[in-house]
Amino acid sequence: MKQVLYLFFLIFVTIVNSQNNNPFIPKEGKLVADFVPNKWKVIAKAEGDLNKDKINDIAFVIENTATENIVLNGGFGKDTLNINPRFLLVLFKTDSKYVLKSINKKFIPSQDNSVSPCLDDPFMENGGIEIKNGVLNVDFHYWLSCGSWFVTDRNYKFRFQGESFVLIGYDSSSFHRSTGEGNSLSINFLSKKKELITGTNEFKETNPKTTWKNIKIEKLIKLEDLTTDSEIDY
Repeated sequence: MKQVLYLFFLIFVTIVNSQNNNPFIPKEGKLVADFVPNKWKVIAKAEGDLNKDKINDIAFVIENTATENIVLNGGFGKDTLNINPRFLLVLFKTDSKYVLKSINKKFIPSQDNSVSPCLDDPFMENGGIEIKNGVLNVDFHYWLSCGSWFVTDRNYKFRFQGESFVLIGYDSSSFHRSTGEGNSLSINFLSKKKELITGTNEFKETNPKTTWKNIKIEKLIKLEDLTTDSEIDY
């Protein structure tokens, strides 16, 4: 009997935790708060016109606050890791309400990472979101206190077209904290060209080499399809 009750309890906790990590998000609301589930919080927000109607829209990131997602870490790094999920939402503003135009539940990394416990928060530490000139920018900064000497910055640019937010630009740069040696990559998905710069150095002047190449891409990548593990390599 005790085993049956224990099994029932485990199933109940699993279901509740699963629902809390993937809550219902409404399609419309009068306030931004209407799109923030119970026990979740807003950690970043940007405003700007994304659909050229001269009304400021809103992009924001929400994070679960469930204690079940604070896990012990027995290795290097912090004693506990916050692996609460984060969602990126984009709302279009009308005269009377907000409309959910896009949501991504897998693109924004959690504060901590159980696979790389020495990694600083890629989003909240020198990362974030911004709306500028009708383009949604999402930035990540990767810095590890152990396991790697490399520092990497990534920028994703999204534009609303064809009823979807699509990736129109991607920039990535990295350098070695010991030697200063680095490189950078910039991809323009509209012109279908990429720029690769090698031979840079954070600590001294060098003669970097710049290489331009054409890329092959049949259709633009949608914001909804990106995950933290997506490879942008063309």
